[in-house]
Amino acid sequence: MSAASTFIPRSSFPQLTSLPRSYFLGHHQAGLAKMKTMLSSIDLILECRDYRIPLTSHNPLFEESLTGKQRVVIYTKRDLGSSNGGNSSSSSSSKVKTPRVGPLTRVEQQREMLLTKWHAPSPVFFSDHKDKRDTRKILDFIRAHTASTASSSLAGARVMIIGMPNIGKSSLLNSLRSVGVGKRKSARTGAQPGVTRKIGTSVKIIAADIPPAADANTPAKNAGENANIISSRSEREGDAGSDTGTYILDTPGVFMPYVPDAEAMLKLALCGCVKDTIVPLETVADYLLYHFNRQHDPSALYGAFCPPTNDVTTFLDAVARRTGRLKKGGQTDTAAAAAWVLQRWRAGHFGHFLLDDVVSPGALLSDDPHDNAGAGTGVMHVTTREGSLNQAKKAEKAERRARSLARRQKIV
Repeated sequence: MSAASTFIPRSSFPQLTSLPRSYFLGHHQAGLAKMKTMLSSIDLILECRDYRIPLTSHNPLFEESLTGKQRVVIYTKRDLGSSNGGNSSSSSSSKVKTPRVGPLTRVEQQREMLLTKWHAPSPVFFSDHKDKRDTRKILDFIRAHTASTASSSLAGARVMIIGMPNIGKSSLLNSLRSVGVGKRKSARTGAQPGVTRKIGTSVKIIAADIPPAADANTPAKNAGENANIISSRSEREGDAGSDTGTYILDTPGVFMPYVPDAEAMLKLALCGCVKDTIVPLETVADYLLYHFNRQHDPSALYGAFCPPTNDVTTFLDAVARRTGRLKKGGQTDTAAAAAWVLQRWRAGHFGHFLLDDVVSPGALLSDDPHDNAGAGTGVMHVTTREGSLNQAKKAEKAERRARSLARRQKIV
């Protein structure tokens, strides 16, 4: 009997009481305060969440601070969570991820229907920023929503894009700009959070409709000259010029002040929402290994390195030797191996799956509308996640008391 057939994965991940629970930085707080002051000039808010962690990437600070505006929820990085998300080979030579192809599975369809239902009546989109079809759907909604606003304002319509750090806001903005007005990217992107640290200048994503000439007898040549004048004026004044259209503001990612659930912090670290220096890489790699083993066939994910195992040291040693990540004397560099594994999974080369359990009964919303108060505003009420800062502080105090009591008992 093979080792794979007798392998029994861990049923749960061990609780880590010493894990950091916050990544709420100064520029997060400053960015959120700046967003509040700009809210009166904003026509639409696009809130981005990670498709792989649809529950965990919800930040309750946005509901508390940015109320009163139409909100659209966009689940980014759909290609990294869909089973048809492209090349998922674990081979170290695989460099290019193929486009998402094929229909969604039944489970994925059910998941997206549930997410859409949770946010109703707020619109919901599922996006792969490299797929122009997904981008066009979002642009069509923005165009329809802001049509009346853009036509009545000399400054055009304003859209603000928000979300957790490294959630895909800047990539989505660049895609909207490329498909909407055919211009190259304007927002910097990166593999680590913190690339966008302040609110930038608004950039155009939908061009204004040029009105017809007032005189029906005006030659077509003059109309073309007028269009050229408008275009050259826009180039001189920048994207935030005085001509109408739809503009979007990129904002810094904002983390929540405290994460009461240690496993939620691991999910955020695994998806790159916190810097890799905050949570030990080997710990995050161990959590990824735990999720590897929960999939239907773990050997298909990392069988090129070692047989299925629950021991992260065994896994990382095998990866280090296979990829040449060795220290002097031939010792394996497990930290470097962990970093390589995490980067490969985040890029879609180590399988495509969700970390949040959306379709299980424990994660479903109640049919009683009183239990789901706020669902229509985009607030997810899930029993495993405490949203308010006061509740988070209480949980932190309770954990400190428990650790202190455990230390005293150990001394006695």
